[in-house]
Amino acid sequence: MKITLKIWRQKSHLDKGGFVTYKMDDVSREMTFLEMLDSLNEKLIKENIDPIAFDSDCREGICGACGLYINGRPNGPPKGVTTCQLNMSVFKDRETITVEPWRARAFPVIKDLVVDRSSLDKLIQAGGFISANTGAAPDANSIPIAKEKAEIAFDAGTCIGCGTCVATCKNASAMLFISAKISQFAVLPQGRIEAKKRVQDMVGKMDELGFGNCTNTGACEAECPKEITLSNIARMNREFYKAKLS
Repeated sequence: MKITLKIWRQKSHLDKGGFVTYKMDDVSREMTFLEMLDSLNEKLIKENIDPIAFDSDCREGICGACGLYINGRPNGPPKGVTTCQLNMSVFKDRETITVEPWRARAFPVIKDLVVDRSSLDKLIQAGGFISANTGAAPDANSIPIAKEKAEIAFDAGTCIGCGTCVATCKNASAMLFISAKISQFAVLPQGRIEAKKRVQDMVGKMDELGFGNCTNTGACEAECPKEITLSNIARMNREFYKAKLS
């Protein structure tokens, strides 16, 4: 099929940047979106044009590196998928597709569609871990954990840190991301030891890095490829208030 691509090109964070239009005449419906971009880059290289820079790694919906803003939505039209899982069959023949990088103060553009998401790593460094010495690895069943709590921790732990929640939020808030990281520890006994310090440190770091505040529009939950829920934000708020009042 034939498609028209309007892709954001920007040499660096110092460059103003703008959209450039490209025509593709031989796109297979079986291609993924990233495979289509690979094909376009092969064409540009043959024409001695600088290829389009974009992030990818596993291409299996696991690493979270591939996020793009496609036709006004993070990762494109379907729900519950990363950009690398997006198939070209969802687009129509002769359709115009607009592709942009994540737009957030905390995610400065490096080049073209690549943004610096190291701010998410800094949030994890601020408290998204367990540092208490628990000794040797215990037997799996030696610490009784209710099934409901184990499932909450597991579901929160599926967050891949892609930044979709930040990109889709009108305030560029990272609340869904840090709440998922806090929730996966908050309901487990191993995570309770540092619970108060963790939530205060991560929320403080989020404000320091320039992420916006949450206004509960729910856009983050609606667009999250791993379908992390807003209940994690509610849990994080409870943890934060308990830490402040104790």
